[in-house]
Amino acid sequence: MTRIDRLLAAGRTISFEFFPPKTDDGESALRRTLNELAPLQPSFVSITYGAGGSTRERTHRLVVDLLRHTPMPPMAHLTAVSHTRDELRTIITRYLDAGVHNLLALRGDPPRDAEEVFFDLEHAWQLVTLAREVGGDTFSIGVAAHPAGHPTAPDLATDRRHLAAKLALADLAVTQFFFGVEEYERLIDDLAGLGCHKPVLPGIMPITNIRQIQRFAELSGTEVPRRLVERFDALGDDEVAVRSLGIELATELCQDLLAAGAPGLHFYTLNRSTATREIHANLGLAPARSEA
Repeated sequence: MTRIDRLLAAGRTISFEFFPPKTDDGESALRRTLNELAPLQPSFVSITYGAGGSTRERTHRLVVDLLRHTPMPPMAHLTAVSHTRDELRTIITRYLDAGVHNLLALRGDPPRDAEEVFFDLEHAWQLVTLAREVGGDTFSIGVAAHPAGHPTAPDLATDRRHLAAKLALADLAVTQFFFGVEEYERLIDDLAGLGCHKPVLPGIMPITNIRQIQRFAELSGTEVPRRLVERFDALGDDEVAVRSLGIELATELCQDLLAAGAPGLHFYTLNRSTATREIHANLGLAPARSEA
């Protein structure tokens, strides 16, 4: 299986993120999206893991299906919340046995309606360490990065130190979505100042629905800049204009990120393909990998 750290060492990557569907209709929609994005030949695709492990089997099934039946290398998300160490070891071993060698190790957020939540592993770096214990150097392991700082961190400097320590054990990081290239550049500069030079992939989420993105941003402990909210609010209920502006802004952000030296682009697709395909076309990107 293609390891993501080796892809990054060879050049720029383009990747897409999906979530496991909960219904048959959702699965059909996702398969259409995968078929529509496959011609772009992404470097890899990542599959999320529901809060508290709520999509554990769906995530595993989708990741293995992608590995066995498509040319798109998958990266499986895995969270520590409400899982024992032994459960996590079993999940990691199943991926190893299935030939899945790319993991994104996350502490994870508890489900909002959960009555009982526990952390046998308190931090993502412990999950990275566990994966190394199970698979040695077989795994390419990613972790999450928050350009504005993790919402539970006491301050940005503390968050950066924790991220640098986590990245020292992992191979790469993928950021939460953000809205300006300066946020990414500050993150990279801060990590470099701590002696950390591992690749950090910027996460891109086009704004095609401003209220939806504001909710997502709030959940991740950040907010959409007021200057952007005002531009979208000025368009009112004109969905076509809102979508057009969102694609334009995302394209500009991607151009700025590539010019700033980002090692790739990671698109949060929300299981839809149109916006990602339009931005990809606007950037004039060739397929991320050759047929070989």
